[in-house]
Amino acid sequence: MKKITSFTVDHNKLDRGIYVSRIDGDITTFDMRFIKPNTPPFLPNPVMHTIEHLFATYSRNSELSQQVIYFGPMGCRTGFYFLVRDMDNETALKLMKDTIKKCINHEGDIPGNSKVECGNYLEHDVAGAHKALIDYYEVIKDYTVGQMQY
Repeated sequence: MKKITSFTVDHNKLDRGIYVSRIDGDITTFDMRFIKPNTPPFLPNPVMHTIEHLFATYSRNSELSQQVIYFGPMGCRTGFYFLVRDMDNETALKLMKDTIKKCINHEGDIPGNSKVECGNYLEHDVAGAHKALIDYYEVIKDYTVGQMQY
């Protein structure tokens, strides 16, 4: 079988940060790498689940909501994929930074976290997500578009 694009990236060279993973027409996939690949500890599922709920909610409620396609976890538990449509990298980078800050400052209930809204609503870790988001923001706060290449 043909190897998928994400498996052709040399994960030994990746560090924490943001990378342009692929461009498919007007859709750009960003690799938001919270953890350096193959260097445990990895993000626990409850932490990833909470970050997913927060980031997806805030990005889809931004002024760029119509261009946000998807935000979801990587199976390797080192980060997330963020897909946008018709958005230049500079705008996307600003959106990611702004959204991470909103997630860090979130107070109250986790959006979409009821038995009706979520298939695993009991598995969350707000404190762990908060710490992971703060740690990640320290990595990306001064990030530039020039750093977003694999």
